[in-house]
Amino acid sequence: MQPNLAIIIPTLNEQKNIPIIYSEIKSALMGESWELIFVDDDSNDGTQKKVFEIATNDSRVRLVHRINRKGLSSACIEGMLSTCAPLLAVMDADLQHDVNLLPLMLKALNDESIDIAIGSRYIHGGGTGTWHPLRIFFSRIATRISEIFVGKNISDPMSGFFIIRRSCFVKVVKSLSGRGFKILMDIITSDKNLSLKEFPYQFGKRAYGKSKLNTFVGIEFFLLIAEKLLGKLIPLNFLLFIIVGSCGATLHLSLLYLMLNYNYTFLISQTISTISAMTINFFLNNSITHFSYRLKGISYLVGLIYFYTICGIGAFTNIQVASYLYELNVPWWGAGIIGASISSVWNYAVTSTFIWKAHQ
Repeated sequence: MQPNLAIIIPTLNEQKNIPIIYSEIKSALMGESWELIFVDDDSNDGTQKKVFEIATNDSRVRLVHRINRKGLSSACIEGMLSTCAPLLAVMDADLQHDVNLLPLMLKALNDESIDIAIGSRYIHGGGTGTWHPLRIFFSRIATRISEIFVGKNISDPMSGFFIIRRSCFVKVVKSLSGRGFKILMDIITSDKNLSLKEFPYQFGKRAYGKSKLNTFVGIEFFLLIAEKLLGKLIPLNFLLFIIVGSCGATLHLSLLYLMLNYNYTFLISQTISTISAMTINFFLNNSITHFSYRLKGISYLVGLIYFYTICGIGAFTNIQVASYLYELNVPWWGAGIIGASISSVWNYAVTSTFIWKAHQ
């Protein structure tokens, strides 16, 4: 029989939390028809094994094991698409969301004409628990930015704890960015006509494992906003590539200027400047443009070698054209820019496809 509610929980190295969250959900939703879907981004701590152990004894528990795909929002989307349940809940595996709020949210969706029930930390009765004051400060700033961008009367647009009607989710799913950690904000900015109701809860303390919160989470937040604003006009990854390329071009021209002033030949100066720009471009593209699929460890070194090899074709043309223009008395900075521009389109198209998309 089809369950009424599917709870989607994205995981990454949450092995110790799995049996606890399962036990709490089973207790909180006693008498309800539900299924629990863990979407795991290839954890290496035994998370999948723990889910299998539980699923062996309870057919309501399932696992979606993702290989070479990363990101909380994209994991939530994949989990939500894997079920036919009419109501879809999203929550974290770290026990910081109050499972006992699920029945109240579920009742509101069953009894009232709302599209989304949201757990909020910022309405009366809610709270951020034991958060450090600095984290509260940055969270409040991000929330204010989100409120302006969302254009709705909502206190916690960045909540990761909510239930949405499947019919509403299906309407917006093709418009979702899937970028970063803020899936709720992605959803409500894709359809500003969605009706919602907030429920207060106290943000709990993580029991086991490490928090996934870091500097890149903040970067992903602003990238999500940029993508929602510009995505229909300019693909965000291409925009990021241009920004990263500008950083590389700045380094390129700076080195070229310095080396020419120290009487190096233009060919040597252009060659060293090009290699340096390629290196910084790889680092920034890996860290920002392709953050969700960034390369690490040996893969990073292999990716860098591939990047040099692929971009070497563009770089060769870059150096030859720039040198030729310089010999025709084109200013050094003009020759450098034209040479770098020639290889930029090749670099974007080919490296995106053969280095980072190969890991998606």
